[in-house]
Amino acid sequence: MFISAALPNRVYPPMFNRYEPGMHFGHHVDGAVRLMPGSGVKLRTDISAMLFLNGPENYDGGELLVEDSYGAHMVKLPAGDLVIYPASSVHRVTAVTRGERLASFFWVQSLVRDDAQRSLLFDLDRAVQHLNATGADAEARLHLTGCYHNLLRQWSEA
Repeated sequence: MFISAALPNRVYPPMFNRYEPGMHFGHHVDGAVRLMPGSGVKLRTDISAMLFLNGPENYDGGELLVEDSYGAHMVKLPAGDLVIYPASSVHRVTAVTRGERLASFFWVQSLVRDDAQRSLLFDLDRAVQHLNATGADAEARLHLTGCYHNLLRQWSEA
């Protein structure tokens, strides 16, 4: 699912954070470019990713709040779940009021820079996978798979 949604070209090494009661991170947009540690290679941050390392039962507050054109979305997932969102989104982490929130975060430079194009490719890929799993019409699957790869070929910056 991650590969299909992010179409990763490069992935920034994961970082970790721990929020205790009273800690939060205010509204911000992630920086557009990061230097890969130890190499000086630049990575364009198309996608932000957060992996929750402990479950919501371990802390109160500490929600990731991501804002987009459809409003604000609160995210607080079970341990082991990952959320990705456009790095261009305004987001914050609300204050932890009890316990400890542990997470890992990183950025992805996608093969496809544009959020809308990535979203369209993700939807198309999910549909093709579903059709493959259900054994739908082989010719239709072939055409849709061709459309997916031709769009990826057109939009990819690889």
